[in-house]
Amino acid sequence: MFNNSRLFRRIDIPLIVAIILLVTIGIVIIGSATHINTPSSDRYWYVQRQTIFALVGALLVFIMMKFDYHMLQPLGNKLYIFNALLLLAVDVAGHSALGAQRWIQIGPISFQPSEFSKIIMIISLAVLLENRVGKLNTFKELLPVALYLIFPFFLVVTQPDLGTALVFLSIFFGMIFAAGVNMKIIGIIFGSGLACLPIFWHFLKDYQKMRIMVFINPDIDPLGSGYHIIQSKIAIGSGLLFGKGLFQGTQSQLNFLPENHTDFIFAVIGEELGFIGATIILLLFLFLLWRGIRIAREASDNLGMLLAVGVNSMLAFHLLVNVGMTIGIMPVTGIPLPFISYGVSALITNILSMGLLLNIYNNRKKLMF
Repeated sequence: MFNNSRLFRRIDIPLIVAIILLVTIGIVIIGSATHINTPSSDRYWYVQRQTIFALVGALLVFIMMKFDYHMLQPLGNKLYIFNALLLLAVDVAGHSALGAQRWIQIGPISFQPSEFSKIIMIISLAVLLENRVGKLNTFKELLPVALYLIFPFFLVVTQPDLGTALVFLSIFFGMIFAAGVNMKIIGIIFGSGLACLPIFWHFLKDYQKMRIMVFINPDIDPLGSGYHIIQSKIAIGSGLLFGKGLFQGTQSQLNFLPENHTDFIFAVIGEELGFIGATIILLLFLFLLWRGIRIAREASDNLGMLLAVGVNSMLAFHLLVNVGMTIGIMPVTGIPLPFISYGVSALITNILSMGLLLNIYNNRKKLMF
C-alpha cells in the first residue's frame, strides 16, 4: 500500500490525462479534416500515422520516466554539437516543402530536424544557465549565452524557417528570465530589436514579407497570401457557439480552408466544435501551462527549473502564435498547434517535452510520502 501510494504521488496523473485528451482530440480532428479531401484508399492515412507515432511517443515517455533528468547535465554540449550537425545536414540532404519548411528523408520516413532542435536547445541552454542563475546582471555576463544561441538560430533562419527561429527566441528569453536576468537588459534588447526592424525587413524572403503585409491587411491579396487568414476567420466565425458538428464543417470539408490538418487545424476546431469546443481545448492547454509552472517552482534544482521553463516557453509560444494566426491577430508563420496539428516530428517533440516535465515532477523536491 505504501509503495503504491508513493508511486502514485511520483506521477503527475492530471498532466498525463490532459496530454492524452489533447492527442486524442487531435487525432479525431485530423480525421475530420482529411476524410473527404484524400483518396478513399488513403482516407485514414493521416489518422493512422498520427496514432502510431503517438503510441511511439508514449513509449518514449515511459522510458524517460525511468531515468533521472540530471543524466542530461554532462550531455549539454554534446547535444548542442549534434543539433548543429543535424541542422547543417538539412542544407546538404534536405528538401523543401511549402517553401518554408526543410526536411530530411531517410527511407520512407521524412522528418524535420528543426522540430527536434527545439527540445535539444532547451536541454543545452538549461545546462549552460544552471550555474549562471542570478548572475546575468550585465551584457558581458549574458553574451556567452546569446552567442550559444546564435549559431543554431542562424542555421534555422537560412533554411528558411522563421517560425522555429522565433520559437528559439521565446525559449531563450523565457529561460534567461527564469535565470534572473537584469530586466533593464531585456528592455534594451527589445528596444534595439524594434529599432532594427527596418533592417531585418530587407533580409526576409518575398513570401515572408507578404505574410506580414496580409497580416496587417488580408484584403491586399485575398486570393493569394491573404486567402488562408480570410478562410480561417470565416471558418471560426461560422462555428458560432456550438459548432456545426464533427465532419460537418463546410469551409474545411469543401476544401476552402488550406492546410486544415496542420497549421490551420484550430480553424477546423472553431468551425466544427464552436466557441465551446475551442474554449475547452484552450483550457486544456492552459492547464498544461499551469502544471508546467508548478513543476518549475517545485523542481529540486536550477537545472530542473530551467528545463521546465524552457518547455513551458515553447508550448506557450506555439499556442499563442498558432491560435493567433488562425484568428488574424498574428502573422502566418507555419507553427503547428501542439499535440493537435498533424505532423510526426512536431508530435514526437511535444510528447518528449512533456516526458521531460514528468521526469522533473518525478524528482521534485516537495515529494510527500
